[in-house]
Amino acid sequence: MARIILLRHAHSVANEKGILSGQLPGVNLSPKGREQSVNLVSRIGNSGFDSIRVSPMQRCHETIQPWLESSHSSQLKRLTIDDGLIEMNYGSWSGRALKALSKEKLWKLIQTTPSKVTFPDGERFTAMQKRAVNSIHEAIDEKKNGVHLFVSHGDVIKAIIAHLLTIKLDNFQSLVIDPASITVLEYDGEKSQLLVFNDTASSVERYANQSKKKRLLLGGGSGAPTVKRR
Repeated sequence: MARIILLRHAHSVANEKGILSGQLPGVNLSPKGREQSVNLVSRIGNSGFDSIRVSPMQRCHETIQPWLESSHSSQLKRLTIDDGLIEMNYGSWSGRALKALSKEKLWKLIQTTPSKVTFPDGERFTAMQKRAVNSIHEAIDEKKNGVHLFVSHGDVIKAIIAHLLTIKLDNFQSLVIDPASITVLEYDGEKSQLLVFNDTASSVERYANQSKKKRLLLGGGSGAPTVKRR
């Protein structure tokens, strides 16, 4: 089983202003987001990643850069800037306030049946999900039983989780992914197990370095092994 760790970028200036930024350039982290990115250095710690894939958007780079510049990253085996993880192309909706967009007729369809939505001059939800999931499979093809970190965006991560857990895309709006949160799954290319969801406080290292032995889930499973300290 591969360990899939999904990290949403830290709080951005667009989040701060309530703007749907999409693929617009120059959207950096807010002061809150910069603090979160610094905290991620210790949260990620000495995680032994076989690969890290990062969306090309500035806010994703700024989120992971403090850790990459730290001594903790010395074990990293592969870093890829991955277009498959880029934010949804919201087309002509990009740069507009979410409050105003919520009054558009298309908004209701986005909330109820996103699988039918293509943004004006933009991307279709199903196309975004397909390219993002392809990035997951590419990482697994590189190392089937590896530990892979993906730094991406809220809707993209929600679409990945929905696919891996066989949740219909039309129900993916029931998922909430906060800035600087991690979600961890085990995935063998066909079936997935959700270990952590939308966690903004726990140590990533705990899940990156945890044994990936087969889990016997009848009865609910026995929980993560206790780490003995000497």
